[in-house]
Amino acid sequence: MSTTVTERLRHEDLGHEDFARLTEPLRAELLAHCYRMLGSVHDAEDQVQETMLRAWRSFGAFEGRASVRTWLYRIATNACLRALETRARRPLPSGLGAPASDPDGPFAGVVPEVPEVPEITWLEPFPDARLPRGGPADPAAIVAARADTRLALIAALQYLPARQRAVLLLRDVLGWRAAEVAGLLGTSTAAVNSMLQRARAQLGDAAPARDQIREPADPRDRDLVGRYAAAFADADVAGLMRLLTADAVFEMPPEPMWLAGRAAVGAFLGARVLAEPGRFRLVPAPANGQPGLATYLRGAGGAFHAEALQVLTTSGGRVARITAFRDPGLFAGFGLPTRTGG
Repeated sequence: MSTTVTERLRHEDLGHEDFARLTEPLRAELLAHCYRMLGSVHDAEDQVQETMLRAWRSFGAFEGRASVRTWLYRIATNACLRALETRARRPLPSGLGAPASDPDGPFAGVVPEVPEVPEITWLEPFPDARLPRGGPADPAAIVAARADTRLALIAALQYLPARQRAVLLLRDVLGWRAAEVAGLLGTSTAAVNSMLQRARAQLGDAAPARDQIREPADPRDRDLVGRYAAAFADADVAGLMRLLTADAVFEMPPEPMWLAGRAAVGAFLGARVLAEPGRFRLVPAPANGQPGLATYLRGAGGAFHAEALQVLTTSGGRVARITAFRDPGLFAGFGLPTRTGG
């Protein structure tokens, strides 16, 4: 923060317009931070609102010893930690047990091996349109934002204790010093370093790794996703299977079952989903820094209704994971209608 702004915060009674001017540019990155902590856009929005309310109430006492950004992240992190005290983790089906199998049936992947639990609160996708944007001179910031919200990382974070989750995000994503994190959590630097080491070890390959994320709108992804969407809409199961990796995974929360292996995924989609060409309409809906597709299902009257948001994980020019969130309520957060014409 500049000296001028700091002095104004110390010596002037700033009004709501000044508060908004200083805090609104940070809202998008605070939303992404709260989403990483909570695994839900809706919960993240609630905690950003709580953060802004608490910040406004204490704005007059803010002395400018830290930047407004650091100050807001402190409030937001503590708000998320309080929220996590009364919330269960948000898993994906693949985090609940082994993949489904039916060795005696016509194809693998029908009988769930994971018992259905009616009270599961599932992980939610994050719309790319709401990711914080870097300036024109900082394109790396866009890549970083994509890497730090990718679905595998958010799912893995759900298995960390809340304070470990906060430590990992503050240290590895936001780049805070250990002493700063210790001050926020009211603990020692040694304890922060210990929590960070445990968190990194538990996350393993899902830990932040920005160099594995390509630039937005990469032509390789556009081509692959275009071919995938065309095969899906045409009910071309054979063509779709050619786009999958051998160990591809398919999951569709809120269904607790999930499938592993190209043959199982293709057989399931062919038998249960892709019954005829033209049944589905797909439109781009990037999420979590990954390719995504909003899937609409044709109804009896010919109109198409919101069915699922598919988030695709790609590897080596193929689709390695399909996570289809079957919740029409998520479409509004992507700026998408829940119904389109015939």
